Amino acid sequence: MSPSDDAGIKEPPQTLWGILTSIGPGLILTANIVGTGELIATTRLGSQVGFLLLWFILFACAIKVFVQVELGRYTISEGVGSLEILNRLPGPKLIVRWAVWLWILMYVGTLFQMSGMIGGIAELFAGSQERVATLPWAVAGAALCAVLLVAGRYALVEKFSTFMVVAFSITTVLAVVFLQMTASRVTPADLATGFGFRLPDNLTTAFVVFGITGVGAAELMFYPIWCLEKGYARFVGLRDDSIPWEARARGWLRVMRWDAWCSMVIYTVATTGFYLLGAAILHRQGRVVSDKGTMQTLSGMYTGTFGAPGLWIFFVGAFMVLYSTYFVSTASNARLFADVAGLLGVFHYRTPDVRTRVVRAGVVAIPVFTLVAYFIIKAPVTLVIIGGTAQALMLPFLGLAAVWCRRRIAPTLRAGRAWTACLVLSTTAMAIVGLFQAGDQTGFWRAIGWVR
Repeated sequence: MSPSDDAGIKEPPQTLWGILTSIGPGLILTANIVGTGELIATTRLGSQVGFLLLWFILFACAIKVFVQVELGRYTISEGVGSLEILNRLPGPKLIVRWAVWLWILMYVGTLFQMSGMIGGIAELFAGSQERVATLPWAVAGAALCAVLLVAGRYALVEKFSTFMVVAFSITTVLAVVFLQMTASRVTPADLATGFGFRLPDNLTTAFVVFGITGVGAAELMFYPIWCLEKGYARFVGLRDDSIPWEARARGWLRVMRWDAWCSMVIYTVATTGFYLLGAAILHRQGRVVSDKGTMQTLSGMYTGTFGAPGLWIFFVGAFMVLYSTYFVSTASNARLFADVAGLLGVFHYRTPDVRTRVVRAGVVAIPVFTLVAYFIIKAPVTLVIIGGTAQALMLPFLGLAAVWCRRRIAPTLRAGRAWTACLVLSTTAMAIVGLFQAGDQTGFWRAIGWVR
């Protein structure tokens, strides 16, 4: 999927209001980001370690945006999507490049994470973890998602779900504010603990949260796709290095940066809110978010702040957060499925309609897979952790891809030294996370006594 002609060329907005009304991919990403990672993984971390890793949460949200923007910059310059970027990296090739094969492994992991989403939704409505009770709700949720996407109702649900995610994020922030009026309030001593820059003995959940919160590896892959489909790269047109092309590219890059930073502010505030509620309420009560009674445990954060009405606030908000994430993930992953099938030679897209049919097949196949995985494993938190682990392992390779991209875009569009330094720092942080995850999953760090 690339800007194949000049039919879609559009001049960038020049005013701040024009820029703000033009942003789109970042808001789509926000509807996907503020989901299971925040509602389940982040609150689980808070319930486990208290306020200790507040600094780590903020770092995880902020550091990856540099890679996100750089991948988007390359897409605007060259008009290619995320998988094509990975397939251009140097190194071994078997039909496709080694980085694409690594991504395929991560892709399967994120599908398991989506299984945790549909499981959480089913348990939310069923109020039970029994298979018989959750089966109708899980099937209904997955089927509705597939029908809406096949029917082309994405835009309507996208706008509504984005609005609801932002609304629930605001509600979560208000919950933290009202928390200050209860015995579980966040104190200056708690904040001092949160910014003590210390780590707990067991880092597994912390690094899973790093991989899944903010712009995770899955969202980094989604972003170039939406930059192509929703405008930016298409509006710029094919690269010809002419003065008008460079002017358009610079203008839409400016819009993209606003897009990325605005979405970063939204999901950072939401993520911090979830973490503080988990630390202040669940951790103090000795309750840890686990596979058993997941939704019941999470609802305690809102009933502990808003009282009885908090249960309904949680119910509506949790549904919208989980379902919007499931919906956007299905749409995004179906497009990636079509792209990788084309790279592997499974399908040949002689016309855009052929690719559209493959995408539609994907939006049906993905919900079916997630349903089957959930009813086999039946452990929402574990499924989310599988996805987070896969994303954390993929992050350093996406960081390296962004660094590689920097030197291969139009020279007039390249970032300056300060931005490049931040990009290298971001990639280094991702590499550390990936290295830790690899050592943790293989048991190497325990074997040499570095972790318990």
